[in-house]
Amino acid sequence: MDHKDRQIIRALQRDGRMTNQDLAEAVNLSPSPCLRRLRNLEKSGAIIGFAAVADAKLYGLAFEVFVRITLEKHQEDVVQNFERRVQAMDEVLECHMMTGQVDYQLKVLVSGLDAYEDFIRNRIHPIGGVGSIETSFVYGTVKKTAVFPDPS
Repeated sequence: MDHKDRQIIRALQRDGRMTNQDLAEAVNLSPSPCLRRLRNLEKSGAIIGFAAVADAKLYGLAFEVFVRITLEKHQEDVVQNFERRVQAMDEVLECHMMTGQVDYQLKVLVSGLDAYEDFIRNRIHPIGGVGSIETSFVYGTVKKTAVFPDPS
């Protein structure tokens, strides 16, 4: 992947609905080479899809929550069960394996406190093997972007 490919990706991260003509102008290419590069980026897996970015609150999910989970044991079956169950939960937008004090950090969207309590009691607790749960509610966002930094 070269600098021009990265420019294409960043331009599309800013506006995934731009036409090839607009994309070509934004990255200073003619339309045919731009489209060829775009198709190659998709084929290689560098671009894995396109999505609409929506406002969670207007959608009805007013509470963004970061949940840190530590497992009681790190046996393979416990870990696999936890990861499989979390992958099936629509409320969980992201699940990251972490270094440090906690094993996983989840980014969760729910409609309110009652929905969060239900999520913990009826979705997380039944998994089993969970040693501790720490919760942080987001009350404001300073920066949120889907545009990667330029690595050069």
